[in-house]
Amino acid sequence: MRAVITVIGKDMVGILAKVSNRCADANVNILEVTQTVLRDLFAMIMLVDISASNLPFETLSASLKKDGAEMGLSIHVMHEDIFNSMHRI
Repeated sequence: MRAVITVIGKDMVGILAKVSNRCADANVNILEVTQTVLRDLFAMIMLVDISASNLPFETLSASLKKDGAEMGLSIHVMHEDIFNSMHRI
């Protein structure tokens, strides 16, 4: 099973480290990542494998959202099935 993690907010040191460390702690494998900085805004999309996660999906999502709030970022985790359903024509 895979999920999509999006991160948007003001650029600062440690964003990628915080998200990737949270994934590593949960045994979530990062498959692909793309990030960019637009002036002072940071945007990142990660595709992750959650099949071996040691946390329930809801717990992982809540912990990343909390991390984001603490850093002034919007972090959202969406299960791949939901993501695909939303983008079907």
